[in-house]
Amino acid sequence: MPQLGKVYLVGAGPGDPGLLTLRALQCLEQADLILYDGLVNPLVLRQISAQAERTCRSHGPDGRVLRQDEINCRLIEASQNGKTVVRLKGGDPFIFGRGSEEAAALADAGIPFEVVPGITAATAASEYAGISLTHRELASAVAFVTGHEDPVKDETSIDYANLAAFSGTLVFYMGLHRLETIVDSLLREGKDPNTPACVIGRATTPLQQTVCSPLMTLPAAVRGADLRPPSLIVIGQCVRMREKISWFEKRPLFGKQIGITRPVAQAGPAITKALELGAQPVLLPTIEILPPADWSAIDATLSRLSEFDWLIFTSANGVWGLLNRLWETGGDLRSLSSVRLAVIGPGTATALASYHLKPDVVPDSYRAEALAEALKPLVSDKRVLWARASRGRDILPRELENAGASVEQLAVYRNEDVESLPAGESERIERGELNWIGLSSPSIARSLNKLLTPRARIQIGKTAQLASISPVTSAAAAEVGLPIAVEAQQYTWDGIFEAVIAAETSGF
Repeated sequence: MPQLGKVYLVGAGPGDPGLLTLRALQCLEQADLILYDGLVNPLVLRQISAQAERTCRSHGPDGRVLRQDEINCRLIEASQNGKTVVRLKGGDPFIFGRGSEEAAALADAGIPFEVVPGITAATAASEYAGISLTHRELASAVAFVTGHEDPVKDETSIDYANLAAFSGTLVFYMGLHRLETIVDSLLREGKDPNTPACVIGRATTPLQQTVCSPLMTLPAAVRGADLRPPSLIVIGQCVRMREKISWFEKRPLFGKQIGITRPVAQAGPAITKALELGAQPVLLPTIEILPPADWSAIDATLSRLSEFDWLIFTSANGVWGLLNRLWETGGDLRSLSSVRLAVIGPGTATALASYHLKPDVVPDSYRAEALAEALKPLVSDKRVLWARASRGRDILPRELENAGASVEQLAVYRNEDVESLPAGESERIERGELNWIGLSSPSIARSLNKLLTPRARIQIGKTAQLASISPVTSAAAAEVGLPIAVEAQQYTWDGIFEAVIAAETSGF
């Protein structure tokens, strides 16, 4: 019989993946199996290698609602088979999250477990909406109340008379569908109808909505705003603080949905930047980066690196592809002791720096033409090695050879088109939900063109605008009939975001 595994009951926070705790991340990294709630942001899992299963689903194409006893059995069964299991729950496991029920089931079965607290929705949602639940002058207490009791109970166990008399802040979890009942119950028990109140939907995400109103008109205000769950109801004088200290919804791209077309494994920095700016990143990988099918030519070249005067990298993938293989085949940085290094831009220079190497040449403009111009005076009668992708533009070797260099090209990774966009993303474009799509290379532009459905293509240039990283990418998009709305001045993903911000600020 295998040794028992362990179960971690982990709080994932309310939506923003940046609110995941360090301990939660450690548990995810060591997990064999992750069972996650429907309220958990999938971006939390994008770089986790463990098998992940969604355990709380709505009726429909995604599956059925799983009963709590089924989830408990799944946790016990997996741990009895020796697996390290993370039960990942929205918010905090023990704050209206049934984590204590799961812990009790594990204890009864003799399964070792650990509870990892998470940031609960009450604190995160209110603070992202600019509301302090406590305040020296406005509220010295706060009460957390469920807005969604067990449906099998004959009557409510919530004491609305005491809640109506409560002088602090009231926070109701999961109460959107019972908002009118909650408000009516408080008013009936004497709560001041002019008490400041609000409902926060999809809190801490770029899709956050906050509707504020006096308590008596709150249900009507929420209906008019078409606010969607998950939601939190906040009632009390502290809601007035929002007028002065609201911050999250003032981010420059708040509420915009932006397609990130980079390969998933390399989309992290763009995802992080989008979230920092208040945008919702939507993963639309159009290409994938793969190792070479055959390493023999690369290994043969690595054995004679000392023959070259210059080594050129035009992407971070080229850096990783060549230098990782150098290490794997028994070499190290001493092999580059006599070689000068050139890179196309700061992203590639950063990849080089991770190996403790500095480039000798970085052009002011991050494109092949500029790199060629910077290198021409330096490469006459020199031997140059270009670590490149399996496909791409050939202007660099042509220009350097015209300047008298001997150029050898070495494909250290494959750049391949994907066969389809992730499930549901074409439909999202078709429905007009995306505001922007970033294109960061000519191959990505051409691949996106192939992947768009006819209905999605109709939205390009209407609801979904295209932002190009460079003139070369814009030209490739134009060749296949994709209209570019804005073009980056700095040829990086940061430049794409800056161009989008400028367009949105100008009322594009």
